[in-house]
Order: sequence, then structure tokens, then C-alpha cells
Amino acid sequence: MSRFDGKIVLVTGGNGGIGAAAARAFAREGAEVIVSGRNRQTLDEAVASIGSKAVGIVADVGKLADIESLMASIKARSGRLDVLFANAGITRFGPIGSVTEADWDTVMNANLKGLYFTVQQALPLMGKGGAIVLNASVAASIGAPDSSVYSASKAAVRSLGRSLGAELVGRDIRVNVVSPGPIHTPIFAAMGMKPPEISQLKENWATGIPMKRFGHADEVARAVLFLASSEASYVTGANLTIDGGLGNF
Repeated sequence: MSRFDGKIVLVTGGNGGIGAAAARAFAREGAEVIVSGRNRQTLDEAVASIGSKAVGIVADVGKLADIESLMASIKARSGRLDVLFANAGITRFGPIGSVTEADWDTVMNANLKGLYFTVQQALPLMGKGGAIVLNASVAASIGAPDSSVYSASKAAVRSLGRSLGAELVGRDIRVNVVSPGPIHTPIFAAMGMKPPEISQLKENWATGIPMKRFGHADEVARAVLFLASSEASYVTGANLTIDGGLGNF
């Protein structure tokens, strides 16, 4: 398929996990893909895995100056943006009693503030027919202990999908949300967990998922590409869960 021939696509947090999987999928379907991330080494590795149609730009979406610099680079390089997958975010878990103001600010700066201003700064580069996909989480709609700050940030992202979808529909720019459930990504290792701990955690979590398994990043990527493509031309403000049924039963 070549649904994105000639399209300019930005994937934030495209240096690993779901973001990298989506970036590779966009490139396979003809897009010129720009990926951003905080770490130059992992960004370069992701670009190499995507191929010749990819470029990496170091940017921390938790910093407004980095977002502005990212969009300026895209404008200078490509002149426009057709698709934005606002994927960058972080995870923090812990009981409410352990959460500090710094923890709150770190999560909200990346997952909510950074995402919001990424969309704001991208809009001047987007014209009619543009598509924006926001990455939320099934945690936005289910209650889970030790996830209050993360879940709140993702619930806010889901809300933005509705409100920005309504606001931008007159500009012919669609805004939709994907809400992944438990997915095989490097995020657990990044949190400092050791392989046996990760395996045990995944085994425990899988028992509560109707499909009895974790999802794969490519399964989320396929949903992102659908929402960003003309196949979803009559879809805006929607939330597509990719969670093995976790949030539905």
C-alpha cells in the first residue's frame, strides 16, 4: 500500500517502541518521516531502521523551546506537515503518598503540556486534509492503583482529542486518539526493571486481559496509520483502543 506517498509525517517520541513502529509503517507506505526524541543515539538507530526517507531531530517535548525549534526545522526542510503522530510521553508509577511535585510536573510536562504545544506549534504547517493522532492510553478510562498521575495525564489527552477535533474540523484537519493497553515496548527496561521482573509483571498483567497477552507495537501502528489515512476521512474526535479488550469488559 502507498497511502502516504508524498506526505510529510512527524512522529514525536519516534526513537523507540510504538513511535518507531509507526514511523517505519509510515515510511513503508511512502511517507517522508521526521522522528523526534530526546536521545541522539536511539534516534539515530531508529532512523537507520526506518530507511532513507527518515530524518531524526533531537527534541524534548517537555521544553517549549525544543518544540519551536523542531517545527522551525521541519518548515525549513519540508515547508509543511501533513500528519502528526503526537506520541512522545513518559510513564511513572507509584502510590499517591510517594508522588512529589517534581514527579507531577515531569509527567504532565511530557504527556500533556508537551503534547498540547506540539499540536499548537504544528498547526501553522498543516493545511486542509491534515491529520493528527494523539497517543493516550487505556489507563485514561480504567482505574488502576499506583497510576494516578500517569492516568490523569492520559485522560487529559483523550479530552484534547475531542475538543481539538471539534475546534479544527472547520479547517479540514482531523484529530483522533489511540489508546493502547499493555504493549511490548522497552519502557519497562527504561524504568530500571530487570528481565525476570519484566517477565513476571507481564505474566501477571496478561491474566487480566481478555485476550490473555500483551499487544505489539506494530498492532498500535496499524491503528495510527488508519486514523491518519484517507480511509478514516469521516472520523474525527474518535478514540480507538488497542488493548486486547482490557477496557471494554
